[in-house]
Amino acid sequence: MVMDTITTPPPVTWAQRKTCVFVVFNVECEKPDIKIENRLISFKGLCGPEQKLNEVELSLFDEIDPEKSIQVNKGRFIELVLAKVKSDAAFWPALTSDKKKHHWLKVDFQRWQDEDESEDDTDWDGMNQVTDDMGPSYDSTSSEDDD
Repeated sequence: MVMDTITTPPPVTWAQRKTCVFVVFNVECEKPDIKIENRLISFKGLCGPEQKLNEVELSLFDEIDPEKSIQVNKGRFIELVLAKVKSDAAFWPALTSDKKKHHWLKVDFQRWQDEDESEDDTDWDGMNQVTDDMGPSYDSTSSEDDD
């Protein structure tokens, strides 16, 4: 019997602040292939104990800065903190540029903050402290040379 490879999108949650967008892929994936571009995020990986193929492309509502964005694999989920290019612009009404509602994409209300609640958050909601505490498991999307 031949097994068909069925690709499904992973469950994704998102929230935002004035200067950044949080995107969480809620799957266990040891070696995900994640590409972060100005207006596109792509995720692909064999996830969970069944090693099920999960794949999705997110066309973002507005531009982000890939060089200032970070990704952290926390074992049970992969978190991205995407730096907005226009931090003085209005909050995004949606994560993606398309008008469709996706069953696998949800707002992270625990982390959500309305535009009028947002203060100076250059610390990205404590993410700098989180990455400092993580040590060598921290993975930045920008490569730095150790000269």
